[in-house]
Amino acid sequence: MVREAREEDLDRLMEIWLSGNRRAHAFVDPSYWESHQETVRAALPQAEVLVDVQERTGAVRGFLGLSGTEVEGLFVAEAFCRRGIGTALVDAAKRRHPVLTLGVYEKNAPALAFYERQGFVPVREQTDPGTGEREIRMRWEKCSFPSPEG
Repeated sequence: MVREAREEDLDRLMEIWLSGNRRAHAFVDPSYWESHQETVRAALPQAEVLVDVQERTGAVRGFLGLSGTEVEGLFVAEAFCRRGIGTALVDAAKRRHPVLTLGVYEKNAPALAFYERQGFVPVREQTDPGTGEREIRMRWEKCSFPSPEG
């Protein structure tokens, strides 16, 4: 079940964020993520954050953070990966926004493939100034078809 984040979710979100970054971005020095924890903790309550919770227990299994239409991050706890949680979170964001944009590291091939399966297309490449890593900027746009009336 996807819902909006609550204040009491923050500690769990930070656990998922830190472990997810370490796991998905092994090519970035872990101290980079550790040094950004307080910034992220302060930013999360200001962002639109969607969380996936296990219906039976209410346990937070993953989250997607948005700043406007920018997906700032999508993280799923390792124990719950490959169960459709990331897709459910992206789908929930798509229902809320007609356009979504994001950046994904070029070296994070699984994430690139995931976003392409979700309908995101690469629009440009750049270097992330914080890590020095190559980043692919991607965009998804809701399809709108002309009405039969013209």
